[in-house]
Amino acid sequence: MDSDAPKLVLASGSPRRRSLLDAAGLSFSIVESRLHERRRPGEPGEQFALRMARDKATAVSRRIVSPIVLGADTIVELDGNVLGKPKDAAEAHSMLRMLSGRTHTVITAFAIAHGGEILESAAMASRVTFHELREDQIAAYIASGDPFDKAGSYGIQDGGAEFIAAVEGTRDNVMGLPVREVIAVLARHGIEPV
Repeated sequence: MDSDAPKLVLASGSPRRRSLLDAAGLSFSIVESRLHERRRPGEPGEQFALRMARDKATAVSRRIVSPIVLGADTIVELDGNVLGKPKDAAEAHSMLRMLSGRTHTVITAFAIAHGGEILESAAMASRVTFHELREDQIAAYIASGDPFDKAGSYGIQDGGAEFIAAVEGTRDNVMGLPVREVIAVLARHGIEPV
């Protein structure tokens, strides 16, 4: 590997994760894991997110030569139900209706791997409270197309921000990556912001 090439690979095509790592001053390249995200029957949300983050990191670190591969996964949990990315407008509507006026948990797990082995992993939780949502708000947001690549059918960084009454925990965790914690873990393995 070229000595000038980034020493970090992000195993995700998420524009939000890319933006968060860019803002943190990290140099990285992107190789998508292309894994299907399937929850096992009865698997708790945090365990599912951790497993997916680890699987993404190890899958990519087996395919490429890189000192460190970062994988991550975000889920939304409400009353023990795990809300992933909606399949269609009807599912997005159902999820947003469920979240309306309620507090849910957003869990983002991350893992770093090298040579197919996990070096470290962790999961962070934030609690998000929604305002009561009107039908016209939900319909307009779905029509924007924003819900379709996001766990729970909303993004804190786009039009979904207007749904949010309060956040306990960090906003970047809700966006898809707990940056402060990730930077601390990467630093222990020789990856520093530039």
